[in-house]
Amino acid sequence: MPDTIDLTGSSPSMPRLTRSSTRALSSTTESSRKDQTTDASSQKPKIETISSLSSLGLSEEQHDALVSKRNWLTSHTIPIPRDAFRTFISIPKGYHTLLATFVFAQSEAGTAVCISPDGVLLTCAHCVAEEPSELTAKTSYVLLASFGEVVTAKVVAWDPIRDLALLQIDKAELRRRPFPFARIATSPPKFNTELLCIGHPGSEDLEAEHSGVKTDYDTLVLTEGTFRGLDKNQDPQDNSDIGALKHSCWTYWGHSGAGLFDRKTGALVGVHSSWDDKTGMRRGVPLEAVVAFVKEVEASKREDFAEDWRWYVWREPEPTTMPRD
Repeated sequence: MPDTIDLTGSSPSMPRLTRSSTRALSSTTESSRKDQTTDASSQKPKIETISSLSSLGLSEEQHDALVSKRNWLTSHTIPIPRDAFRTFISIPKGYHTLLATFVFAQSEAGTAVCISPDGVLLTCAHCVAEEPSELTAKTSYVLLASFGEVVTAKVVAWDPIRDLALLQIDKAELRRRPFPFARIATSPPKFNTELLCIGHPGSEDLEAEHSGVKTDYDTLVLTEGTFRGLDKNQDPQDNSDIGALKHSCWTYWGHSGAGLFDRKTGALVGVHSSWDDKTGMRRGVPLEAVVAFVKEVEASKREDFAEDWRWYVWREPEPTTMPRD
C-alpha cells in the first residue's frame, strides 16, 4: 500500500514532524544564521522584539484566538508522507518547506509562506485587504510560525488583480534573520505533478445551519493532491475572481495564501486562493503570477523594501507549454 497522509495521527508508521524533528529540520537554519555576517551597509529594517502578547494591542477575542492557535502549534505534530519527509530533510541548506508556513492569528484564519530568509511573507491579497482603503486602516498583522512563534508584519506590496501580497516581518518573539523559507520553483509544474498543500483551515463551519459551529480542524494541515493545469479561459495574471491554477489538494476556507509545493522537490509552484463552488475544483495563483509579482516588487527598488533583500527566483521560468484542459 502506498504511503498516505494521516491527518488524525493514527498511523504509527508515518514520519511525524515533532518538536524534536522540527528542531532537527531547523538546525541548518541555525547554522546558516551563524554563517551569515551582518552587512553594516545594509538598510534592512531592524526586527524588533515582541516582549509580551499584551504589547500587540489585541482585543480579547483576537488574543484568545492567537493563544489557542499557538497552544496547538507548540503541542501538536504534523503528519507528513514518508517520501515527502525524505525530500524535505534533503533540501539544500536554508530552504525549509514545512517551517516556512505562517498562519494569521485572527479568528478569520488565512495562511502565508516565507519566501526569503529576510522574513518576507507571500500570501493572497484578499487575506490582508479586500479594498485599498483597508490597507491604510490596518497597518500591521499578527501571524504565527508553524512552530508557534508570534510575529507581526506589515504589507509592502498588494496586487488585487493577481491576488497576491507581500508582508515584511518587523517584530518577532525570538527569531532574527535568516528565517526559514521556501524556494520558489524555476519552472511551472507539469500536468498531474504531485503537490502538497500546507495551510490553516478555518475554525468555523460556514456550511452549518447555525453560525458559531466549530469545525474542529487542526490549526495546520498538510494535504496531498495533483496539479490540474490552468483554466484555459483565464489570464494566469488575473486571479481577482478565482485562481487560474487548478489543483486537487483538500482545502477549506482559511487555506487562502497556503503554499502549493512540488512533492518531489519541495519548491513552491503556486498559492492556494479559492475553489470553484460548481465543480469543487480547488483554485490558486499560478507560478507565472507569483514570479511576475515578486520580480516587479524587486524591480521597483522601493526605499523601504527590496533593494538589499535576498530573493530566490534565479532565472526566468523555462519556456514550456502549460497543460490546459
